[in-house]
Amino acid sequence: MDPSSFNSAELQNLINQEKQRAMVNEMVGKLTSVCWDKCITSTPGNKFSSSEATCLNNCAHRYLDMSIMIMKRLQSMPSQGQRFMG
Repeated sequence: MDPSSFNSAELQNLINQEKQRAMVNEMVGKLTSVCWDKCITSTPGNKFSSSEATCLNNCAHRYLDMSIMIMKRLQSMPSQGQRFMG
């Protein structure tokens, strides 16, 4: 892919896609670290125990739910600020 062949809109779109990809990778890394530290209390074998699997599943769901809630909250903040300033 030659970046010089893109127009400004295409280049901006590509940059945005890469930013989103980086954010997803960062989120997965944080989720893995947080949930692993919380749920895996002993040296893992070749598969997780049922309690570890349940804990990892619940932790991941809570983490994703909170991330979505925070993103929605942050997205709504500029519109609230405009109401107070306008």
